[in-house]
Amino acid sequence: MSYFALVFDADADAAGGWGDALLEAGALSVDIADPHAGTSEETALFGEPGAGGYRLWPVSRLTALFAGAPGVAAALARLAAAGTALPPHETFPVADRDWVRVTQAQFEPIRITDGLWVVPSWCDPVDPAAINLELDPGLAFGTGSHPTTRLCLRWLARELRAGETVLDYGCGSGILAIAAARLGAGRVVGADIDPQALAASRANAARNRVDTTFVPADRLAADEKTTFDVVVANILANPLVLLAPALAGRVREGGRIVLSGILETQAEVVAVEYRHWFNIDVCERDDGWVCLAGTRHGNGGSEPAPGTRGGD
Repeated sequence: MSYFALVFDADADAAGGWGDALLEAGALSVDIADPHAGTSEETALFGEPGAGGYRLWPVSRLTALFAGAPGVAAALARLAAAGTALPPHETFPVADRDWVRVTQAQFEPIRITDGLWVVPSWCDPVDPAAINLELDPGLAFGTGSHPTTRLCLRWLARELRAGETVLDYGCGSGILAIAAARLGAGRVVGADIDPQALAASRANAARNRVDTTFVPADRLAADEKTTFDVVVANILANPLVLLAPALAGRVREGGRIVLSGILETQAEVVAVEYRHWFNIDVCERDDGWVCLAGTRHGNGGSEPAPGTRGGD
């Protein structure tokens, strides 16, 4: 199939409406991005559940994809019939490509430490003597390329003790649970609310020949008695705050917790919630993101039963 793209810039307050209008007019997809992406003027925007409305760039670039030139023409005619005047724009053909190979080409082996690498399943290891986590993320988060994932992997490589039990909450692709198993952990459990994440995690665990268990988060919540030596959660700051009592309830006294998915500006807000149970602080930073780590003490505040406060 041949595709055509339609591209134009719009003010932030109008970009969302234009995206909806283009989809209603027949666009297969609409991407809204920073028009300065890839330059020194690029601006990163971050958002997460519970943080209020999302923000766009003051001027945002919309790219709508259509099924061939006739699709673009039909969309423009439909918009014109509705009395909608499109801003200055351009259209151009998009060559049909092997999109699977194009996507795979974006990923390459990633060095976490000298002895730990993340290797896409379609690549050969750079260092066969290292621990190589063979990964196919599928539709799940966690390739090792994001700073939050690297922070957790480095903590595991540096701090995990042989035989410790580990819970990976919000397991995504399963990368942290699999890393823990390969690094010598005992029992390892991963939990997620997304069925696709659980499927990807199980497939990746089989690929790495590790004995790990992946369960839906609600099933984990129903089992209120099991605790772990280490709990790692790489999600987002607001869900981490909501989940503080539940995650704390999963860490045995003297056990440790590792939290990531936290911007530097959010670190203290999250740490304050967890200090009811842990001696916790920032242990490492990477490109504006932080990892919090701490040990559970025996005189923390009261807490509800694990799993009674939700979020992910």
